[in-house]
Amino acid sequence: MRVLVIGATGSIGGVVAETLESRGHEVVRASRRSDPSVDVTDPASISALFAAVGDVDAVVVAVGSAAFRPVTELRRDDVVHAFTAKTLAQIDVVLQALDHVRDGGSITLTSGVLAREPVAAGAAAAMANGALESFTITAAAEAPRGIRLNAVSPDVLANSPRYHAAFPGHRPVTDEEIGAAYVRAVEGIVSGRILRV
Repeated sequence: MRVLVIGATGSIGGVVAETLESRGHEVVRASRRSDPSVDVTDPASISALFAAVGDVDAVVVAVGSAAFRPVTELRRDDVVHAFTAKTLAQIDVVLQALDHVRDGGSITLTSGVLAREPVAAGAAAAMANGALESFTITAAAEAPRGIRLNAVSPDVLANSPRYHAAFPGHRPVTDEEIGAAYVRAVEGIVSGRILRV
């Protein structure tokens, strides 16, 4: 399969790209710092990426950021940023990818544990993840041409120890577990699923 991985220089995207390559897939890696490059907060940049890459069998999106602040200090700008950078950015990719993913292909998004488990100062990220998961479930039911749509929802990553203290009692998930979840989404048959890791 030819797979476009957006966010391929990140902690999740890098693992996904390497895992899929190890399984024999042709992986096109895209990020802000790659060639081809993309800024997923800009629909024109997403369009330019698909124009450069052409049709693919699958798209994986592993991007997004959100401010971590106590709710008493959370500003509207923090919420807008989380929604724009994590939720809307990935939705914009889906809306354009539907025209570039081959029949029976797949699109996989990335949410996160905060959609289902609260941590201190995580309200903005929780909102972004929860909205993305709700979109995935409903949009998958309407996806054309047998295209499957799923989201992988990982817990805190073992490869990102700087975040471990913010997730007390959570078991960090390994690169192998992350890779397996995205393999399931790309190579499997499920659609409209939130794949928890």
